[in-house]
Amino acid sequence: MLNLNFSSFPNLETERLILRHIAKEDVNEIFELRSDKQTMKYIPRPLATTKEDALGHIAMIDAKIENNEGINWAITLKNSPKLIGIIGHYRIKPEYYRAEIGYMLLPQYHGKGIMTEAIKEVVSFGFKVMKLHSIEAIIDPKNFVSEKVLLKNDFVKEAHLKENKCFEGRFLDTVIYSILSTV
Repeated sequence: MLNLNFSSFPNLETERLILRHIAKEDVNEIFELRSDKQTMKYIPRPLATTKEDALGHIAMIDAKIENNEGINWAITLKNSPKLIGIIGHYRIKPEYYRAEIGYMLLPQYHGKGIMTEAIKEVVSFGFKVMKLHSIEAIIDPKNFVSEKVLLKNDFVKEAHLKENKCFEGRFLDTVIYSILSTV
């Protein structure tokens, strides 16, 4: 079984990005992400309606890191510490050497290759440092932009589950994409 320890938080760096710890000071940007209907369109979670909701989300991320159950990073551009998105191994299944990757990006940064770059780094960290065997992404089948980004990062479609989630009284399909370690 995996033995994870995130007590020394690992910042990651790519050509254009710094992936760093999410802090309480990011509350406004987290609120912007989690309260935006377009950003949350394919994420079956309630919209944030207050800054306290955003702080609660940050606290949940911190608790997962403290308990070595998940790790999420703030996505920032190298020339600015401002959070523009979130990415991470949202749910880790140590007994299966598998994690679920999740990500969000503020709409004004869409279409610039930022998420593709961030995913590549987080997947590499998952395989090389965390010693994962596989990484999955669970998306809404109508989220074609996310599908395209996953395919660019060599994820393959594993399954299409019919009405396996219920959110706000509606049953929703999910699609699972995954990638296996080559390390």
